[in-house]
Amino acid sequence: MAHRLRPVGLDFVETAPVRLVFAREISAAPGAVFGALAEDVPGWTEWFSAVTSARPIGRDAGREIRLRGGTRFVETVLAARQPEVYAYRVDVTNAPGARAMLEEWRLTPAGTGTRVQWTFAADGAAPFRFALGRARPALGRAFRGAVTSLDRRLGGP
Repeated sequence: MAHRLRPVGLDFVETAPVRLVFAREISAAPGAVFGALAEDVPGWTEWFSAVTSARPIGRDAGREIRLRGGTRFVETVLAARQPEVYAYRVDVTNAPGARAMLEEWRLTPAGTGTRVQWTFAADGAAPFRFALGRARPALGRAFRGAVTSLDRRLGGP
C-alpha cells in the first residue's frame, strides 16, 4: 500500500540516518549525462535496468518511477542545475517502513568525461534501515551497471 513520506530538503542528503554513496567515472560529458538524467525521464528504462517505467508528472516538477519487483515512487525534483546536480525527493511510495528518501546525482568533470556520484539518502523504521544497509552491495552493482549502460548509450566505449 502506498504511503506519503516526510518531505525533506536538499540538506537531507548530508543528514539522513542512511546514506549510500556510489561513484564512477564515465567517458560521457557532464552535459550529456545531465540531459539523460533530467531531460529524458522515460529514457531511464533504457539504461537503468531496475527501472521498468519512468515518466514525468506535473510541470517539470516530478516523476513517477516503477522498479522491478513492484516498488513505486512519486517524486518531486528539488534540484536540476545543469550540468552539476539533479536531485529528487520521494513523496509517495509503497516501500514498507520508509519515512523519507532523497536521491542526488552529482556530476563533476573528469578529464573529458564525468565523475558520476549517486547518493541515496533515507530514513525509516529500523527494519527498513537495516535492509538498506544490507542492500548496499546490490545497489552498488545496480549503480555501476546503470552508469556503464548510460555511458554506452551516450556514445562511450
